[in-house]
Amino acid sequence: MSLSATHAPPRVSAAGKLRVMLCDDSATVRSALARVLEADPAIAVVARVGDGAQALAALDAAPPGERAQVVLLDLEMPVMDGMTALPLILKREPKPVVIVASALTQKGASATMEAMRAGASDYIPKPGAAGGGLADPNFRAELLAKVKGWARLRQPAARAPVAPLRPAPARTGEPPKVICIGSSTGGPQALAALVRRLPRRITLPMVIVQHMPAGFTAMLAKHLDGLGGPPVSEARQGDVLEAGRIHLAPGDHHLLAKAEGGRILLHLSDAPPENFCRPAVDPTLRSLIAVHGRAVQAVILTGMGHDGLAGCKALAAAGGSVWAQDEASSVVWGMPGAVSRAGLATAQGTPESLGDALARICGAR
Repeated sequence: MSLSATHAPPRVSAAGKLRVMLCDDSATVRSALARVLEADPAIAVVARVGDGAQALAALDAAPPGERAQVVLLDLEMPVMDGMTALPLILKREPKPVVIVASALTQKGASATMEAMRAGASDYIPKPGAAGGGLADPNFRAELLAKVKGWARLRQPAARAPVAPLRPAPARTGEPPKVICIGSSTGGPQALAALVRRLPRRITLPMVIVQHMPAGFTAMLAKHLDGLGGPPVSEARQGDVLEAGRIHLAPGDHHLLAKAEGGRILLHLSDAPPENFCRPAVDPTLRSLIAVHGRAVQAVILTGMGHDGLAGCKALAAAGGSVWAQDEASSVVWGMPGAVSRAGLATAQGTPESLGDALARICGAR
């Protein structure tokens, strides 16, 4: 396919709009994605290409002021696949945001984490036909949130100096016995930034609930485990909630803690989704409060929706502490914004400053 053929659709005026390139070997997928994106008046699809080589050529051919700011990159393509093209795309200036599209398979999850280690900002799982395909409203909302959110974070105004987090004292003065972190849209990169600030040895157990499909959480746990912080593993049925380890809720299961036989054990639940999510943050927080009362430290990171709000309300009522990611560093200030607007967050910060603050309360002495 010639490069000119990839520009067959009428050229859309991109003046003042967020410029997006679509790179996928399926013309049908490119057309469907373009319809989703250009339904938003703030977005213009400026190029549609069928492989990585065409993406590089299109970036080089466009004047800097007309070059795509966000590239949606399929990983499996002929001629030049997404993994080969990714580092070359990221060498272009100004550097575009790259969001990779991946299949909902174990192979797709592994390739996604590899791409994010190589510099991709985020991923978007390709929805299956059973869920409505590209017409799925949840897919559309997630796609638009990630495209617009990451583009905003790349703006110079978003690169403010990171101030150290100075959380208010716990409402009761009682130190936490467990830390629960919740995240969604933009969460994998926020979690990585936070975990990198933690020491290898921590004195408390941590639980992470990231909204992610089954299969992807195992790869995320492996990715976080290799960052030099505490050991991270995908939680399994019957695992002991133990200090020094981070337990990640597996995709398609709620993660619950229960006191049994003098130990705190983790259980996987197939209960219905909450806040349209499974795993969800709220059931995990409820179970931790049932075990430890107010001695729970909650941290709510970037994400759409308001999952975690009900759990944080219960925790604050019990006297526990809630921290939230700030708006400036969030891809989407939905979840952290909900707890902040409700007056529940005693501190806000970037993932890095939140990680530093957690290190101070759970670092080995």
